[in-house]
Amino acid sequence: MTVPISPQPLSRRIMAIWCMGLALDRWRLAEGCAAGAGADAEPLALIAETAHGPRIATVNAAGAEQGVRPGAMLADARTLCPQLAVRSADPAGDLAFLENLALWAQRWGPWSALDPPDGLLVDTTGTAHLFGGEAMLLADARAQLARRGLVARAAIAPTAGAAWALAHFGPESAILEAGDDLMDRLAGLPVAALRLDDDVLLLLRRLGLKRLGDLAGIGREALARRFRNRRSPGANPLVRLDQLLGRVPEPLLPVVAAEQPMVQRRLMEPIRHRPLLDRVLADLAEDMARALEGRGEGARRLELAAWKVDGDVVVRRLEMAAATRDPAHVCRLFAARLDDLDAGFGIELVRLLAPWTEPLALAQAELDAAAERHGTSLAACIDRLTVRLGAEAVRRPLPRASHLPERAQRWAPPLEPLPGLQEDFAFHERPLKLLDRPEPIAVIYEAPDGLPRLFRWRGGVHEIARAEGPERIAPEWWRERSSVRLRDYYRIEDSTGRRYWIYRHGLAGDGRGGAPEWFLQGLCA
Repeated sequence: MTVPISPQPLSRRIMAIWCMGLALDRWRLAEGCAAGAGADAEPLALIAETAHGPRIATVNAAGAEQGVRPGAMLADARTLCPQLAVRSADPAGDLAFLENLALWAQRWGPWSALDPPDGLLVDTTGTAHLFGGEAMLLADARAQLARRGLVARAAIAPTAGAAWALAHFGPESAILEAGDDLMDRLAGLPVAALRLDDDVLLLLRRLGLKRLGDLAGIGREALARRFRNRRSPGANPLVRLDQLLGRVPEPLLPVVAAEQPMVQRRLMEPIRHRPLLDRVLADLAEDMARALEGRGEGARRLELAAWKVDGDVVVRRLEMAAATRDPAHVCRLFAARLDDLDAGFGIELVRLLAPWTEPLALAQAELDAAAERHGTSLAACIDRLTVRLGAEAVRRPLPRASHLPERAQRWAPPLEPLPGLQEDFAFHERPLKLLDRPEPIAVIYEAPDGLPRLFRWRGGVHEIARAEGPERIAPEWWRERSSVRLRDYYRIEDSTGRRYWIYRHGLAGDGRGGAPEWFLQGLCA
């Protein structure tokens, strides 16, 4: 009798990739410099703007040899290294580059996750045999990353925490097998291998706990009492230690590629004349409409790219006020953007991409789309005005929850929905016309805190016949400094019947400046 043997479940294998100089490597790639070439010959740093001035975000090897360290103020770094060259850091661009790198890294496993700001985690469970073993997989990863111009380290372990610790602090291309004692193998690594916050690392060093093995010699109850109020994983060494050893699961968010609708035409012969390009655009718009209809979506942004014979690429972009997939409307909008296109020796490839789409339900073509076909709908009109005048010229004001008049509205896209505001922001009437900025006026009043009697504005003297107020508006303490003064607003009418909206900036003796100042901010009906 044969007894079937159930296959043993595969132990989880995680590969951690650490791009040690991601920001600098990305800058080198953008500038066309190779690592170790002229880019590293001179001290170079990428700086980030902060509230206290520019700080060093990252520095190359030449700058580090001169004593420049990340986090230092640029002025201090220039004191140590006067010849330091600086460029602006781009954290958003680095994150986008890392996301694309995570999708590319899925060649080694079924899914990958981000480990910001400069790392990746790849699930390689059951894939190592495709590369000849885990050692060969790591060698392939190093070779492929080097080919892309990235300096990186990699390690494989049963848990994400262990793989991260080895990639950052372990030997080159380290591998932890499933049956290894993780604590025994990792005991010599510093406590920074637990991915803890800086203040927690400082506290552990003050307690004399510098290695992971030191934590194993401390009772869990003692550590639990010390860090019982620390909820986040980065602030609690016990949580991070359990994740590293696989005692508790660590949630990871895989990076999933968002498919963007794209259609293209490879032309048998290059085209140079506008009527032929319009015909190709019409065909692409029809293809895009069918692709979007199959997805139940409409395009909010479209990109038309034309590849010339000489290798040059011309790109034209559109952003619509509302989602659409009407080919005729798309062609009308692109027509104005193609007037200045120079075909050169000819265009051989045309591609239409929809990077921004929104759900768009099917509608009756004979009734609901009649306005779209004739270009009379509001969204179609706004799109045509935007193409002609520019995106910044077609905006509408929307109310914003702020008592300060100059902040009570903002400019938004034409079809953006109205925000839900609280009723208490609308109980005071505001003038129909506000000046672009408040203008100073000279005011005569009976008492410093009394009603104004006479004011001078733009060379004219106005005698106040009636006054209403004050309406006191306090500064927004969560945005302003503590020295900002109060405002007392008055609705006034002069002897000729003209009405104004003025305010007194500050109070006499409030300790926040000199004498109160007066400003005219609006004209009342």
